[in-house]
This record gives sequence, C-alpha cells and structure tokens, in this order.
Amino acid sequence: MKKVFLSLLFLSAAVVIGAWNIGKSRTFQFFGEIIAKIETNEKVVALTFDDGPWSEEYTTQVLGTLEEYNVKGTFFLNGSGIQQNMQSAIDLVNAGHQIGNHSYSHKRMMLIGLDEVKQEIDSTTTLIRQVGFEGEIYFRPPYGKKLIVLPYYLKSEGIKTITWDVEPETYPEIAGSSSAIAEYVVESSSPGSIILLHVLGSKNNESRGAIALIIDGLRSKGYKFVTVSQLLEKNA
Repeated sequence: MKKVFLSLLFLSAAVVIGAWNIGKSRTFQFFGEIIAKIETNEKVVALTFDDGPWSEEYTTQVLGTLEEYNVKGTFFLNGSGIQQNMQSAIDLVNAGHQIGNHSYSHKRMMLIGLDEVKQEIDSTTTLIRQVGFEGEIYFRPPYGKKLIVLPYYLKSEGIKTITWDVEPETYPEIAGSSSAIAEYVVESSSPGSIILLHVLGSKNNESRGAIALIIDGLRSKGYKFVTVSQLLEKNA
C-alpha cells in the first residue's frame, strides 16, 4: 500500500511539474500557433511592449522616443488600461504602432474556464477596435502563462500567440539600469528576435530609458526594427 501511495504521489508531482513547464513555455502550447521568434537570416527584430496604457505622460514619452528614431513597435495592451486611458491607446494607433491583446485584467490564465477566457479576450479585442486599430490582433498571455483552455480558445478564433525570446527585465540585476537592459538586449538579440519590455507604467523608468540605447545599439550592428506582423511576413 505504501508503494502504491508513493507511486501515485510521484506521478502526481510529475504531472504538476510537467503542466507547469508546459504552461510557462515560450515555444509550445497544446493548441494553435505560438511564436517566440522567427527563423530568418535578415537582421530584423521586433520591439514589443506589454501592459497599459496607464497614463498619457508615459505614453507620450515612449511615443516621442520611437518617433525620434522612426521605429514602430507592437504594444500588447490590457483592456482595463485601454478603458481607463482611451486617448493614450488612440495615440498609439494614430502613431502607426501595432496593437496586440494582453487580456482585460492581466490575470494568470492557466486555470480559468472557457467563459472567462472568452470575456478576457473578446472584451479587449472590442476595445482595440474602438480605438481604431484595424490590423490583425495577436494575443500575448499575461506572464506568458497558458495551459489548455486559453490555447484552445485562441485556436478556435484563429488568434496567434506571440511570446518572446529576449526578456531583460526578468533579471533584477539588469532591470534596475537602463544601460544594463540595453546591453543585455543588444547582446542577446539575433535575427528574428522578439524583445519584451514594459515601458508604460510609473515603475518602468529604466526600461523607458533603455529604448533609445537599444535602438542605437542594435542599429550599430545592422539591425532593423519591424512590427510583429512585419516580422512574421519574413517567415512566410
């Protein structure tokens, strides 16, 4: 009996660990298409920004930097952020940036039901259309977490999951310095990379300051910046 119990315990642990690893994988999900980078020999990368928009002030700062360098980014926005700061979202669209769906409330979506998944995604898509974005809308899971229900719904709606392969803010020793963030991104990026940053919040000063440094650094290595849609065209 003890051996049976231990076997079941180890099996349960293996299932939980396996599900956790699959849920946080940037390159695998059970249903639909998931993209962390593309395979290309062309020196192109996509700058992507998660969360918000949380205030006109920070949106204006980021837009100013990107306009100065003539770079278009992809912003994965929260429905709640759009609803609270509609003009900021409109400004992003009017400046020619791509808008993606990052759920309404930014909760972890590994273990929630189909109705809630649908509400989180569909309500945000509706808001993205309301602010004027007309292109294809991709989805980025909050915290990169997904398991079964979320990918199933995305596949049923024909929505691509976009993750990333360069994430400097994950490391506390890097996230606290604009120059360290930029250095990490420049060193870690390769042709087809998707770079993740958070720049629209009050706690994101270092990442906002890194944008120009990243652009200068990668351009000095011959890289061009494209939106996620443009990047995926390179993989066609």
